[in-house]
Amino acid sequence: MSARVLPLNLHGKTGPVAQSVRIDQLVIAGWTGRDKAAVEKHIAELAALGVKRPPTTPVFYRVAAARLTLDDEIEVLGETSSGEVEFVLLQHAGRLWVGTGSDHTDRQVETYQVSVSKQMCDKPIAADFWAYGDVAPHWDRLVLRSHMSAQAGRALYQEGSVAAMLDPKELIAQFTDKSGLADGTLMFCGTLAARGGVRASNDFACELEDPVLGRKIGHRYRVRTLPIL
Repeated sequence: MSARVLPLNLHGKTGPVAQSVRIDQLVIAGWTGRDKAAVEKHIAELAALGVKRPPTTPVFYRVAAARLTLDDEIEVLGETSSGEVEFVLLQHAGRLWVGTGSDHTDRQVETYQVSVSKQMCDKPIAADFWAYGDVAPHWDRLVLRSHMSAQAGRALYQEGSVAAMLDPKELIAQFTDKSGLADGTLMFCGTLAARGGVRASNDFACELEDPVLGRKIGHRYRVRTLPIL
């Protein structure tokens, strides 16, 4: 099993605690929108790139946990990959935690095999996680946001409420047929439509904002492209 051990900061009511967290299972949930019209918009957005319609929604792709990274730079093959901000759920030591990351994906490969496209790229995540119980009462007020490099500097790429995606408990239930994830599981939980369409960038930043408790967590990384010979 391709487990990954990462140094994370788990924020509870008493403040952050640094822990080495073992992740045994990485799941990428796709087409997770609550609003079916918005799901159709995202499907159409990817269809414009040649990605086939999913057989069901949501879908759950399995990716090697070794793909998870906290690094500020990833390497990808060619220039057809891009990031997308998502909230991520982590089950650790009997508790559910929430953070953010980027489901960086090869868009060219995605047109003919989504599972392979997900596996090809590292998955950058922020090192900070909040206890899910602390944000659950105001969950729908959390905001996802991403920026990417542009000619004029940094441009807003995605922004919206987590309410666009299925509630975490509902998403977990659809994946497991149970009330909770197995310990050592990390799940990416779906994304928002891109402003101006899906496109590549050599710099990407993702964040999750909690306006109720006045805090943010996020991660920024560079993309180094390797040549295709």
